[in-house]
Amino acid sequence: MERFFFVSVFLLLLLLLFVQTNISFAFPLSTDSRWIVDDGIKGRRVKLTCVNWPSHLETAVAEGLSKQPIDSIAEKIVLMGFNCVRLTWPLYLATDESFSGIMTVRQSLRKFGLFEAVSGFQANNPSILDLPLIKAFQEVVTCLGNHRLMVVLDNHISQPGWCCSDNDGNGFFGDRHLNPNLWIKGLMKLASMFANVSSNVVGMSLRNELRGPKQNIKDWYKYMRKGAEAVHSVNPDILVIVSGLNYDTDLSFLRDRPFEVSFRRKLVFEIHWYGFWSSWEGDNLNKICGRETENIMKMSGFLLEKGIPLFVSEFGIDQRGNNVNDNRFLSCFMALAADLDLDWALWTLAGSYYVREKTIGSDESFGVLDLNWSSIRNSIILQMISAIQSPFRGLMETQPKKIIFHPSSGLCIVRKSLFQLKLGSCNRSESFKLSSHRVLSLTEEQIFCLKAYEIGDPVKLRLFFSESYCSKWKFLSESKMQLSSFTKNGESVCLDVDSDSNNIVTKSCKCLEGNASCNPKSQWFKLVTSTRSRCKTKPFLRISPYSKTFLHKPLSV
Repeated sequence: MERFFFVSVFLLLLLLLFVQTNISFAFPLSTDSRWIVDDGIKGRRVKLTCVNWPSHLETAVAEGLSKQPIDSIAEKIVLMGFNCVRLTWPLYLATDESFSGIMTVRQSLRKFGLFEAVSGFQANNPSILDLPLIKAFQEVVTCLGNHRLMVVLDNHISQPGWCCSDNDGNGFFGDRHLNPNLWIKGLMKLASMFANVSSNVVGMSLRNELRGPKQNIKDWYKYMRKGAEAVHSVNPDILVIVSGLNYDTDLSFLRDRPFEVSFRRKLVFEIHWYGFWSSWEGDNLNKICGRETENIMKMSGFLLEKGIPLFVSEFGIDQRGNNVNDNRFLSCFMALAADLDLDWALWTLAGSYYVREKTIGSDESFGVLDLNWSSIRNSIILQMISAIQSPFRGLMETQPKKIIFHPSSGLCIVRKSLFQLKLGSCNRSESFKLSSHRVLSLTEEQIFCLKAYEIGDPVKLRLFFSESYCSKWKFLSESKMQLSSFTKNGESVCLDVDSDSNNIVTKSCKCLEGNASCNPKSQWFKLVTSTRSRCKTKPFLRISPYSKTFLHKPLSV
């Protein structure tokens, strides 16, 4: 099975080798305006591209350790292109000594009748099986550090178990399982446990998905500020990551009242975004994506405009690939994640759980790994997500440019030949400029502009003698992602992708209004700001429009 895993990711790895090099960061991390940066002289941007590894369920043990050796799991995380793990933990792991300090992994598994899992531990991770639960948690952090993976500790819940519901007693301060003083005690214990020891622990999420009937803004400010100050007081190196209200979807109250703490350059806010929270099938998809994107910006995205870091600490989809609602959501998410160049954490690494809500060996359809934690569940989805694993932008060390991103594939528009375009790796993307006169031209070779011909034909680059030689382009629909122009016969067309060749073509614009069953995703394109260094390829034509050798007759293309 191990061999099958590595074979299944071989092609993906070829892509990731171009997308993500093995960069060493200077820890600890800090913030610089809206960016997370390292502690080096230049303060390079560090983009958190994490995967969630649950360790908060009933057993309070990191999932999957009965299926695969811990080093094998860590290697898989690295091979899949993630640089970080958001490691969840229940509050009682830090505050209940009789539970975490005495109970071993073996005892916890046996408590729930998980005898097969005990046998799995004996085969795959025998050195962890008889450790106390808190020591087993530390072993996971240490192993991730050995594989150069950053860790964000996430206080996911208080009483170990599946999260979440409004009335589970874990939702808000004052609930049965969320005593504010005990919560602060637990945060301080975990933060101090890894202070000056585990440099790969780069951040701590104070509390996952605050919710329920008791939630209110006044107590949110009161207790989240206390929690933030407490964590920073015992471990000033780590990022303090603060969640909002309503299942971590609402930070809108920060627009009018800032979150004031005594420390600087360590504060990050987090949000969650899932497709199953809304219907993506009951209306025009352009309209839904436009509406949901606008809502995200209103509820949390405005923080970036204020120069405050925002971390999408949970998003995810059904990895089986047959959930229409999730698939539609993912394309819209990819567009916004690329446009804003967000830090993020995918839910989830787990292919299965020891026990979830009394179901032993529960399969996790959102898991990037399969039931046995041995293979990628869906390499197509993972390849798509790999497009946003490397930063599009840094701290503007290089001149920013605009590239054209295709969110439903995770690819960008690249040069196929002198005059033809196709989809390819964003590291090879051409840079474009959309002028005030709506001419779309190449930035580096400004003598070329984009020209639409007939419906169904490839769109081509044309020599740019004057604007009359070029098509005029504008973004249509409520998604603002359909690039539209007119053919020489006056027919309205949009950029599209030929499914057989990946060539960029023009077709009749889809789904501009109405028709909930219509799917416009192949026509979604996003002009994304990028400072990525382009893979060095020789320009197809390097010539100045002012050169004496400039061609005075247009080529027939």
